[in-house]
Amino acid sequence: MKILVTGGAGFIGSAVVRLAVSRGHSVVNLDALTYAASLENVAPVSASPLYAFEHADIRDRAALDRIFETHQPDAVMHLAAESHVDRSIDGPSDFVETNINGTFHLLEAARKYWTGQGRPDTFRFHHISTDEVFGSLPADPSVKFTEETRYDPRSPYSASKAAADHLVRAWHETYGLPVVLTNCSNNYGPYHFPEKLIPLIIIKALAGEPLPVYGDGSNVRDWLYVEDHADALLSVVQRGQTGRSYNIGGNSERTNLELVQALCAILDDLRPASIAHAGLIRFVEDRPGHDARYAIDARRMRDELGWSPSVSLEEGLYRTVQWYLDNEGWWRPLIGRKGAGSRLGRNV
Repeated sequence: MKILVTGGAGFIGSAVVRLAVSRGHSVVNLDALTYAASLENVAPVSASPLYAFEHADIRDRAALDRIFETHQPDAVMHLAAESHVDRSIDGPSDFVETNINGTFHLLEAARKYWTGQGRPDTFRFHHISTDEVFGSLPADPSVKFTEETRYDPRSPYSASKAAADHLVRAWHETYGLPVVLTNCSNNYGPYHFPEKLIPLIIIKALAGEPLPVYGDGSNVRDWLYVEDHADALLSVVQRGQTGRSYNIGGNSERTNLELVQALCAILDDLRPASIAHAGLIRFVEDRPGHDARYAIDARRMRDELGWSPSVSLEEGLYRTVQWYLDNEGWWRPLIGRKGAGSRLGRNV
């Protein structure tokens, strides 16, 4: 299979690229190389004859048409997006332009290409989204997001992703474009840009700096190891039912405070300091509109596609901390990029 991956130099996209190439798929990586992207993320496969890179923006329709015509993919895996909630609070226009308008241009380019190919049933447009489109859950652990959960986005980021989801479904219903959609829980693992919670905590702890936890740390997230997510995404693009959506989760709910404490314990083991790292935890002003809880019901993935997460949170966190300890040369240049490591999302 030849796959066009948008955002393939980003965190999740690069995991998909690395795994797809390792499994013998041809991959075209389309990326605008904005602040959170790095070609170092795909360096392990960049010399492969199965890999090609296109430096382009999904808002550039002419570039998209050229890329489809040149590479003639069997499937699109659309991961290119602005994704940081705090940044969306400070600057929502970038999220509207990329996540909504960019998805529109990509859909139209894909539709033109697919129609020109004779509308093959085997083509797939796989839109990768987030569980944040569903809003917030109550504390009751029996209540989780399913594929039928009503959309209720609460931030500019989640609203832009919800709009993109609706566009993808509309292009399927109106034009017949063969689409599949996935909504995932919070990802973590290697190559995670250091503005997100887990890499931010690791890097600040290594520097002996305060470890910021929003509010009282009681917000709950379901955590999914990024390489498990990449495996799930390839399962969906190859075997998912056209027009269907699939929720992908890690079955690993933790409060933010519990997660940070777990990271501190691992750092105490791998990189002991004069005081326990948990002593650096500081509670800070909460994010505006901070959703209380996310949790994914991934039974459709298990029952229809035979997929379940293989990496426990404990194992995944240990692997992640060790990776950051071993790859300072990757993350240190990134912390100088605009906004990395600083508090965002209070410009309201």
